[in-house]
Amino acid sequence: MIVTVLAIFDEFDNKAPLAKVLRERLLRMATELQEIHLKPIMQMPPMDGDVVIYISYNLKYAVRWSIVNDVPDFIEKEIAQICALKGYIPWKNASLNIFKQINK
Repeated sequence: MIVTVLAIFDEFDNKAPLAKVLRERLLRMATELQEIHLKPIMQMPPMDGDVVIYISYNLKYAVRWSIVNDVPDFIEKEIAQICALKGYIPWKNASLNIFKQINK
């Protein structure tokens, strides 16, 4: 399975204090999440599948995450557990989960 983690700066205030540090930190966290923490997911079936995860800051600068494509439930639960252990919160934005809402 191919895992891609993208840092999203949609609500990120570029004029905020320490904006450069926060941006670099989020990019580093995205890389670490993809290459280290989610590495076991790459060995899970379906081997030809992929998962795309967005991470960003919320308005209080907590790191949030969301899976943006359709994945099996067991993959979603595994990712949720890993992100919870890292202290990341689920992204509560209905527009990011549009694919999941269509399938329900």
